[in-house]
Amino acid sequence: MSAGGAEQAIVRRVMAPDRLSIGLTLPLMPSGQEVVDVTEQRRLAKLADSAGFRALWIRDVPLNSPDYPDPVGHLDPWSWLGALAVETRQIALISGAIVLTLRHPLHIAKAAASVATLSEGRFILGLGSGDRPPEFAAFGKDVAERRRLFADHWRVVAKALSASQEIVPDRHDTDSPDFQLRPLAPEPVPLLAVGSGGQSVNWIARHAIGWMTYHREPAQQRDRYRMWRAAVEQSVPGEFRGFGEAMRLDLAADPGAPAMPIDLGYRAGRNALIDVLEALREMGVHHVSLNLRLEERPADAIIEELAAHVLPHFHRP
Repeated sequence: MSAGGAEQAIVRRVMAPDRLSIGLTLPLMPSGQEVVDVTEQRRLAKLADSAGFRALWIRDVPLNSPDYPDPVGHLDPWSWLGALAVETRQIALISGAIVLTLRHPLHIAKAAASVATLSEGRFILGLGSGDRPPEFAAFGKDVAERRRLFADHWRVVAKALSASQEIVPDRHDTDSPDFQLRPLAPEPVPLLAVGSGGQSVNWIARHAIGWMTYHREPAQQRDRYRMWRAAVEQSVPGEFRGFGEAMRLDLAADPGAPAMPIDLGYRAGRNALIDVLEALREMGVHHVSLNLRLEERPADAIIEELAAHVLPHFHRP
């Protein structure tokens, strides 16, 4: 899918020129906890929605293994997104990211169209390539084919979710019928690249509404953004493509606590966090998804503090 869907309202709420929006990654749980309390996560999702966060990010972790650092038994993303679609009212729902290489692209397209319909157009399909070789083997895939699978599956998903929603199978039997994907989504579902999927930044600029990457130290992220802007200007001159990052946040109870780097993010009080986010906005980052650490403070307190003191600095009506 081309990124023409970038003009959609839900995309503009998450990624817009010269603005920075803030989302949350689910589940919101203390580290070390493995079992997801679904009732609690539904409650927190509704709290984030009413508090004014712009997006909820849902991960796709098909299988757990002892050598994978995340022990959480993540819910199936499509089931979870379907539930959130009817639990929330205005917040964007984003898959961060569906493992495109390990799922059949037509199943992905069908599920994406369904979530977009249930959420009344609030779904953004984030797609990634996966990076665990043993998981590829478990699904009967060759990790060496990851780059090709990502591009080939993206093409099929994009075609199925386009305005025509035509399914053109790779086949030689010309007598076979053409198919269409139903139900029709309210609008073509926007596709977002999460990570590079083994593709060039120029490829991502041509095919996605934006590029979501993980947190890096400021100088490195600034170089990353400049590379992205150059690719956008070269590949789709005159068009907007968003740039975002996922950041781990340990929000200190003391509002004046300075920002201290931690793995993939910061420990900071709210005043320093505003400075960090403002610097990212000035750099050119359009969206930040916060992965909250909950060892010292409950999720409710952090969500409410961010909503009262941080979101108003960045979210315009």
